[in-house]
Amino acid sequence: MIINSARFVISNSDVKKCPSDTRHEYAFIGRSNVGKSSLINMLTGRKSLAMTSATPGKTMLINHFLVNDSWYIVDLPGYGYARRDKKNRDLLTKIIEDYILERKQMTNLFVLVDSRHEPQKIDMEFIEWLGEHGVPFSIVFTKVDKMSQSAGKRNVEAYCRKLLETWEELPPIFVTSAENGTGRNELLDYIEQLNTLPVEG
Repeated sequence: MIINSARFVISNSDVKKCPSDTRHEYAFIGRSNVGKSSLINMLTGRKSLAMTSATPGKTMLINHFLVNDSWYIVDLPGYGYARRDKKNRDLLTKIIEDYILERKQMTNLFVLVDSRHEPQKIDMEFIEWLGEHGVPFSIVFTKVDKMSQSAGKRNVEAYCRKLLETWEELPPIFVTSAENGTGRNELLDYIEQLNTLPVEG
């Protein structure tokens, strides 16, 4: 897929205020500082479409970006940022859960995981929650450029083995680097395939 255009459309904290059209939406989520904004910028070929920050937990809203005037990338708040107070954590949880469970246009949720780390409890619990609610999702390993190819392969394989302890089969898996573009074509090809499906109404 060739990306000809990508533009910011709207930010909000209420799923009911998301765009009212019926285009496919592909949402991206992960723990704070997993490289979500960098990945979105890499996919769209726009250096500052999604705002990147060294400060974890910066995204507090649902952000819609219209790509090729035909489908949306949705940047969701990161989960698990411990420095937030309980009130803010609860608010973010509600924003995330309302979007994921209520947004019929969401065709797939890409769950971002830092490839350098072993499976984290918060990620595993979130993935389990998606399974319990029948949410269509894929796992995107980020920052694979930060280690050797063999180390990255070992980490991804170990993560998959851990998932298979509780899952009968794995969701689609992607290995990416926002720095060198690894995984970009694979992700865009997958989105292109899903774009051929009807949007749930």
